[in-house]
Amino acid sequence: MEKKLEIWISHLWTWMSTHGLLIFTYIFVGWLLNKLIHRFVDRIVRMAVIGDKYTTKEAEIKRENTLIEIFTWATRIIVWVTIFMMILQEFGIPIGPVIASAGIIGLAFGFGGQYLIRDLITGFFLILENQYRIGDFVYINGVKGTVEKISLRLTTLRDSDGTVHYIPHGEITIVSNAAKDFANVNFDIGVAYDTDIDLLISVINEVGEELKRDKKFSKLITETPTFLRIQDFADSAIMVKIQGETLALSQWEVTGELRRRLKIAFDKAGIEFPYPQLVVHEAPKSKEPTS
Repeated sequence: MEKKLEIWISHLWTWMSTHGLLIFTYIFVGWLLNKLIHRFVDRIVRMAVIGDKYTTKEAEIKRENTLIEIFTWATRIIVWVTIFMMILQEFGIPIGPVIASAGIIGLAFGFGGQYLIRDLITGFFLILENQYRIGDFVYINGVKGTVEKISLRLTTLRDSDGTVHYIPHGEITIVSNAAKDFANVNFDIGVAYDTDIDLLISVINEVGEELKRDKKFSKLITETPTFLRIQDFADSAIMVKIQGETLALSQWEVTGELRRRLKIAFDKAGIEFPYPQLVVHEAPKSKEPTS
């Protein structure tokens, strides 16, 4: 019994000193490569991505971060799959039949796999075409939120309530990006019908100029918000359109502040916001018949 134990220990030591050492080396190399991959991909992507005149520095960084995460994720998968195959060989398992078996399993689950392939292909083109990036505020298939993560298979959104949405790329049909290049201040406001239009235009433009000169908002506004046109004659109000241009994702902050300042300026200028009005006509009284 002791002799068998000694033989078993001897074989184990021999295996550990050869195959075991190689397995440890493979795992260490895989770990080391994963540490170096992010730095390598980071440097390559930041050198390769070239912005244009419409791309801000922030937008360029968003695109770079998105590409870095995607390529890092894909490269790490390739590294660990390769390491796994090499470890199988050290255990005496030929990888040829394993690969063939994987192909057979893939065929068996081909119906489900076609959705995975569709997700991967769509994800590749979404990234290649730079439709959106990590940090962008987007609308995807009616779901809106900030992009937290993008893989080749799905996009992760977090909405204003904090809810996380996972959207497979193959299910994406329409993408609306509110953070691409620039955004517009674009809203209508109603005033009473007896408003002096020239005074109204003057007040709106003056408030827009003041906002553009503000130290905080001057960095966010690229085109001063101004009176654009009379948009409509509504039932109880004259609707006028105000429009300007801001940096991406700054439109809500600028619009909110502009509305606040317009309310104060309108009150000072005596410009009234209309109330719903109803004109009532009294029917003439019929004459009483004389006796």
